[in-house]
Amino acid sequence: MLTLQGSPLSWEEVLDRYSPLVFRLAWQSLGNRQDAEDAAQEVFVALVRSSPSFRDETHLRAWLIRTTSHRCKNLAASAWKQHTVPLDPDWTPPAGELPQAGAVLSAVGRLPEKYRTAVYLHYVEGYTAEEIAALLGCPRGTVLSRLMRARKLLRDLLKEEFDHDQR
Repeated sequence: MLTLQGSPLSWEEVLDRYSPLVFRLAWQSLGNRQDAEDAAQEVFVALVRSSPSFRDETHLRAWLIRTTSHRCKNLAASAWKQHTVPLDPDWTPPAGELPQAGAVLSAVGRLPEKYRTAVYLHYVEGYTAEEIAALLGCPRGTVLSRLMRARKLLRDLLKEEFDHDQR
C-alpha cells in the first residue's frame, strides 16, 4: 500500500494510472519495446521495495519520471547493452502502438537520449522547462538548450527525410 497525503493507494491503482507514462518514457529513451518493458518493471519493483510516502500525486509522478530516467540511463550504459547490435536500426513502432507514430516519432527516436527525454516530457507529457529541470536534476537553461537543439536536429532530420522522399 502506498500513502498519498495520508490516504492509502493500492499498488494496482498506481500501476493502472502510471504504467503507460513510465512505459512511454522508457520507450522514448531506450528505443525498443523489450528494454522499455524491462525498465518499467524495474521502476515499479523499486517503488514497491522502497514503499515511500508521497505528499501528493504530483510528487509520486515526479518520482516515477526521475526513476524511469535513471533506470533507462543505467540500462543504456550497461555492459550488455554496449555489446549488442540492434536487428534493424531503422525500425519504428507500428502506428497503433505509440501515439503520434510516423515520420516525427521516427525522427525523435533518432535524437540523442538527453534530447529525446526533454522532447517527450515537454511535448507529450506537457511539462514546463522548470518542471523538467526539477525532474531531471539539471538547470532550467540546460532543458531549454536541449529543447532548442532537439528542434534543430528534428528540423534537419525531417527536412532530410522529406527531401529524400521527393526524389
